[in-house]
Amino acid sequence: MYRVGVDVGGTFTDLVAVDDAGRATLAKVASTPEDPSLGVLEGLALLADRLGRALPDLLADAERIVHGTTVATNALLERKGARLGLLTTEGHRDVIEMREGLKDDRYNLRVPPPQQLVPRHLRLGVSERLRADGRVEIPLDRQSLERAIAALAQAEVEAVAVCYLHAWRDGSHERLTREAVERAMPGVYVSLSCEVLPQIKEFERVSTTVVNAYVGPALSRYLRRLEGRLAEAGYSGPTLIIQSHGGVAPIAESSRLAAGAVLSGPAGGVAGSAYAARLLGEGDLIPFDMGGTSTDISMIIGGRPTLVMGRRVAGHRVALNSLDIASIGAGGGSIARVDRGGILHVGPESAGAVPGPACYGAGGTEATVTDANLVLGYLDPASFLGGRRALDRGAAEAAVDHIAAALGLDRLAAARGIHRVVNTTMAEGVRLVSVRRGVDPRRFALLAFGGAAGLHATAIARQLDLGRVVVPRVAAVLSAWGMLATDLRFEVARTHIGDTAGLQGAAVKALFDNMEAEGLARLRASFDGPVDTARSVDMRYGEQVFEITVPLDDVDWTAADPLPQIVDRFHRCHEALYTYALRDQDPVLVNARAVVAGILSELPQEPQLPAGPPAPPRAERRIYLDDWVTAPVWNFDELVPAQAIEGPAVVESGMTTVLLRPGERATVTPLGWLDIELGILT
Repeated sequence: MYRVGVDVGGTFTDLVAVDDAGRATLAKVASTPEDPSLGVLEGLALLADRLGRALPDLLADAERIVHGTTVATNALLERKGARLGLLTTEGHRDVIEMREGLKDDRYNLRVPPPQQLVPRHLRLGVSERLRADGRVEIPLDRQSLERAIAALAQAEVEAVAVCYLHAWRDGSHERLTREAVERAMPGVYVSLSCEVLPQIKEFERVSTTVVNAYVGPALSRYLRRLEGRLAEAGYSGPTLIIQSHGGVAPIAESSRLAAGAVLSGPAGGVAGSAYAARLLGEGDLIPFDMGGTSTDISMIIGGRPTLVMGRRVAGHRVALNSLDIASIGAGGGSIARVDRGGILHVGPESAGAVPGPACYGAGGTEATVTDANLVLGYLDPASFLGGRRALDRGAAEAAVDHIAAALGLDRLAAARGIHRVVNTTMAEGVRLVSVRRGVDPRRFALLAFGGAAGLHATAIARQLDLGRVVVPRVAAVLSAWGMLATDLRFEVARTHIGDTAGLQGAAVKALFDNMEAEGLARLRASFDGPVDTARSVDMRYGEQVFEITVPLDDVDWTAADPLPQIVDRFHRCHEALYTYALRDQDPVLVNARAVVAGILSELPQEPQLPAGPPAPPRAERRIYLDDWVTAPVWNFDELVPAQAIEGPAVVESGMTTVLLRPGERATVTPLGWLDIELGILT
């Protein structure tokens, strides 16, 4: 049996099949932006060919397919989501415009207001109102609702977001509204705030509900199309979609909560990094995922990734739990340009999969990072993608010459400048997730993966004073591989605001029990295996504005009153974060959270490589560092455990290339990974 991971990126679609012995077979194909499912099927066919099997046979033996997709992300970034209407409580249609009363850049007087996903004429008020305690102040007015629905129907909206005041307390008015919308507009996508984000803070709730409705139709259409194509090809097993929080969910759940997949692609890399940390026995890693379009950077601390609430994606608030990932517009396809002041910039614009870098020979003419790396000798034009795509050195040189002319430099200096600028941009991304948040990155190892990371990782580590870089053997497709190490995950949240002194422990226990029952019911619709649960709360001191999330893993829920334990854990968590705790104050409990996880069978560990004599280099190549040097070239797949390689050197596989600079030493681990120590650059 096989487990298949698929990660669709902006430039490439990565695939991996892991058998019962843990052996991983990799494939990489160009993404097909017009219909990503076409690239997925092409990649599956290549994967089957590499296994010596027909595609229907591989799919018949596939236990599950786990998929990371950028469909929801791209719909939001490119503003290609649904034509959308919003139904809200009368008088509240401008909440999404007013937001929290602050600008993203409060000191920039010229920053324009963000463009809303719902135009004002499609944000319609409905006569209804609930009080914060759940009492009905104004019953749902059917005539008011019907008029609003008729206006949306006439505007031919594809999706409707519904967010009524205090629906987090009681969602009955929203559910009645959905029934009315579906009667009047069959087939329209409906997103209810009481189901997407049933908690206080109206702007966060309406923004998240709107994003969900905006990306939902596109994601649903894509997943239905993918499911149909997989079935036609012979697959009958489950297809799971990785979510922004790092867990996976079935297609039906992913379509319903589409906003939960806006970071689907990058989440696979973080999940894979957490699994890699376990294999390495190294709890502190900085995952560095450099692909063709962007670079995603995060942190693994103590073996665990960091979760955050209330991220902004493309300028819009999505207040669902997600992995803490910084995405930088820098990748192998990032385009270099020179501004009017003669300053070199690299990215965030990308050549993408089509036409791609100039060296792809597919019509691209602008210089990219990949073109610069080819000019510098770091890439072998004959072995790119395992020899399936020959690179055009002449086209790369011509593209870089345009940059050189604009800068008044020679070709090599321009290519070297492109390489250094993109390295600096990515190093700043690492600082963004570490130094700016009070974490010293020097105690971390950089885990480099993605097709382009190996050429840049050690240079970035040097800028940050890191002493160690690790490159897995599956680096080129680690996001797809990491998705196979995740579990089904359903999250349930409820607002239960109140001073802890006035709450009843029995009521809090009952609340968590009910939330877990709801999550379990959703889980059991598609899974009958073992289950794990976790509880947490969002709490703050009374005068504070923002809450912190407090894990409740070690609370004794059999105690007559668990509240004293919950309060104690809040004080300790607050002290760990901010160096003080106000133990004489009764904190406020705001949100209760429960996670119900379906434990999937664990990913078999890849077998260790057999010992043997060190592999010799297969060739030599001239590469440009500060001058031309002749460097030995090793085949990544031929290296044996404990083999050591001194820089300058190049290590190549069919899908990635690793550059070792002078003073750097790579040692091959028992799994065949490169563990690189950085010395003093000579």
